[in-house]
Amino acid sequence: MRVGEQAMRGGARAMRVAVIGGGPGGLYAAALLKRLDPGREITVWERNAPDDTFGFGVVLSDETLGGIEHADPVVYAALQDEFVRWDDIDIVRRGVRHTSGGHGFAALGRRRLLEILHERCDSLGVELRFRAEAPPVAELMTAYDLVVAADGVHSLARAAYAEVFGPSVEEHRCRYIWLAADFAFDAFRFEIAETEHGVMQLHGYPFAADASTVIIEMREEVWRAAGFADLDEQESVEQCGKIFADALGGRQLRSNASAWTTFRTVVNDRWSHGNLVLLGDAAHTAHFSIGSGTKLAVEDALALAACLEERPGLEEALVAYEEERRPVVASTQRAARASLEWFENLGRYLDQPARQFAFNLLTRSRRVTHENLRLRDAHFTAAVEREFGCPPGTPPMFTPLRLRGLRLRNRVVVSPMDMYSAVDGVPGDFHLVHLGARALGGAGLVMTEMVCVSPEGRITPGCAGLYTTRQAESWRRITDFVHRQAPGTAIGIQLGHSGRKGSTKLMWEGIDEPLEDGNWPLVAASPIPYKPESQPPRALSRAQLTDLREQFTAATWRAARCGFDLLELHCAHGYLLSGFLSPLTNRRTDAYGGSLTKRLRFPLEVFDAVRAVWPEERPMTVRISATDWADGGTTGDDAVEIARAFAAHGADAVDVSTGQVVADEHPEYGRSYQTPYADRIRHETGLPVIAVGAISSWDDVNSLILAGRTDLCALARPHLYDPHWTLHAAAEQGYEGPGVAWPMPYRAGSRRPQTGRTDAPKPRLSLGT
Repeated sequence: MRVGEQAMRGGARAMRVAVIGGGPGGLYAAALLKRLDPGREITVWERNAPDDTFGFGVVLSDETLGGIEHADPVVYAALQDEFVRWDDIDIVRRGVRHTSGGHGFAALGRRRLLEILHERCDSLGVELRFRAEAPPVAELMTAYDLVVAADGVHSLARAAYAEVFGPSVEEHRCRYIWLAADFAFDAFRFEIAETEHGVMQLHGYPFAADASTVIIEMREEVWRAAGFADLDEQESVEQCGKIFADALGGRQLRSNASAWTTFRTVVNDRWSHGNLVLLGDAAHTAHFSIGSGTKLAVEDALALAACLEERPGLEEALVAYEEERRPVVASTQRAARASLEWFENLGRYLDQPARQFAFNLLTRSRRVTHENLRLRDAHFTAAVEREFGCPPGTPPMFTPLRLRGLRLRNRVVVSPMDMYSAVDGVPGDFHLVHLGARALGGAGLVMTEMVCVSPEGRITPGCAGLYTTRQAESWRRITDFVHRQAPGTAIGIQLGHSGRKGSTKLMWEGIDEPLEDGNWPLVAASPIPYKPESQPPRALSRAQLTDLREQFTAATWRAARCGFDLLELHCAHGYLLSGFLSPLTNRRTDAYGGSLTKRLRFPLEVFDAVRAVWPEERPMTVRISATDWADGGTTGDDAVEIARAFAAHGADAVDVSTGQVVADEHPEYGRSYQTPYADRIRHETGLPVIAVGAISSWDDVNSLILAGRTDLCALARPHLYDPHWTLHAAAEQGYEGPGVAWPMPYRAGSRRPQTGRTDAPKPRLSLGT
């Protein structure tokens, strides 16, 4: 029986441990494991010399430091003596600096951090082997009970078992170089340089009383145009110093075997194999712009040591380690990707007002929000709000917005949500209560579910329609209620046709599953079923296209008579009009298929026909899927062109959703995960946008609006949880202005109810037994 197998059966604590890689994560894991069990034999292999290090400063969060303090007070005390601390972030663009305070950073030199960890490992009896390549990982796995692969982004240990770990390494679009300056910035500094070759940025922060880290970053095409590809290390350093001379005060930059590189995001399907476990950059990476690499590695080490201490066997401990760390890492990687992509696309924000640009930069990762920035620096946040146009005491979400003749009193939209509760397409009492309750709940705009333009255009037998007089009368009952009982709230209708996704069961009976009986024929751009088991659609003929256009026109005419304030054309989620837009669902060879221009032809014909009969003073929006989340499908570039086309035909805003076009999609879910697509369309087309998708808090709404990433925020599930979500958002922020109004019968509920006594005397003394 090999050593690793014995450890799996005999427990996780008494082990021989091999650590590959002498970076902060590997060293700290070695120190913790030795401290927890002095009987452990622990060896660390590091290919470089003890004083070799790449990069300069390391930033650690208070949360990470708290974990270090509890796990190893000796290391914590040594770090405390070395840290440089500061609170401010400076953002410099076009010679103007804006400062935001209250952020709380702590940094030290990477070399000094390694020295502290070397000293701690030595004092505990960890064997450190410098200038030594680790033996092949298979040999270590046989000779040791546990092998910790902390050998970085280019991990050889991970590569040796790539078929097990399932690594994905994604290279990004910017080049960067890690440098230093022999003076201390007095804040975390972001400086933007607009050069003849393109936009470049400096990220700088102090890590000692007389030294700062300086990272220079730019897109690949800018890097090449500026000639950096032809410069050696010293020439690059000198050129960067000239470009950012103002930020550096004319002082020199220095390097340490610094080279231009592209950031690589590493993700692994698994983090352990037998007695081999990945740690730090070997397991995952997160972009340096949120300062997370060393932080994640140190936190990995803490979690690994704790799980080995708490669990009876090695296999169980490694499973627990991954289960604990994976959600934290995934969240950090999502934030890091948002930050990375913000800097990749920095150029699109350069013409924002100065303070809004600064706010946008500060909130780029979604980790910093309007509310916590307001708590950190109320003066700065108030200045951003004034520049945006918020009246005094008014949160951004409660500022009005005008679309044509419609004035929305706030920026909250109740997103269209299919209720599957109509009978023969007629909205009934359920719809009156559902939409009426949300209108009373304070949102600026309440949207219906997708209202179908024909019986065959329904998704399910329970979907609402607007193709009969009886349906129109029922919708009029609802709009009258909203206008009478919730004055100031607008109600909009979303018109659509299910296309190939129709004739299916109610959602709770089997979403997207075909009906067992009572089916109706399906039509689509091309005869491609949504799923293999779905009912196949027929490709629409020219004559049928004309009929469909007239169905949309007739429904629009009825919608206008019903008193709806806004109309949205549904061109998303794989329904009929969306099916024309996506190359995955439109395989036509006539004038309505092929290039994007041709795929747009029929949706634009429908839009024009609808706009022609929709009252001129009332706005029209279009919902699109900005990506199909599938290879060969609609891309972000396509989405911008689609939005431009609809804008040219008179659309007043684009409602930016994603996906649901093909069944084999792979969405990248996360907090406000669709907002970047809305953000891009807004800045590249100038068209107002509605952001939707995992926006759940009023803080998120304020943040997105104030940063200029969207004009309106549509929320679905939060309004199912709380029909009065907007009213409660106002109450929780202490807002009582014109952007929201409590219905008179509800005003007594405008303060949060007491939940129990909270003023009981606190215990002053605990007596032992």
